[in-house]
Amino acid sequence: MDAICFSRSVIPFFRDAASEEWNSRHSYFKHIGLYGYCASTLRELTALPQTPLKLAEGLEQLRWIKYGYTIRCAVTPWESIGIDTPGDIERAMKTLGEETL
Repeated sequence: MDAICFSRSVIPFFRDAASEEWNSRHSYFKHIGLYGYCASTLRELTALPQTPLKLAEGLEQLRWIKYGYTIRCAVTPWESIGIDTPGDIERAMKTLGEETL
């Protein structure tokens, strides 16, 4: 259950099938990131040189994996709200506000 890659796109991409068929061919997972670090590890991670894949995808996890750090994964039925941009924060606040009414 250690991650080998992350992407902002689907993995795998079935080149010989319509996207509507992909779920019948493979299980896909959504990333819900919760990371815990020792302070020393966080200092190491932030000092790592950039990598081409990290720069292409904009995902720090790709840099960590490239340099041999392990990212342990688990499957959960819990759903989350993704927040990657200021607009995402506004949408999350609306959604959470509506759920608490």
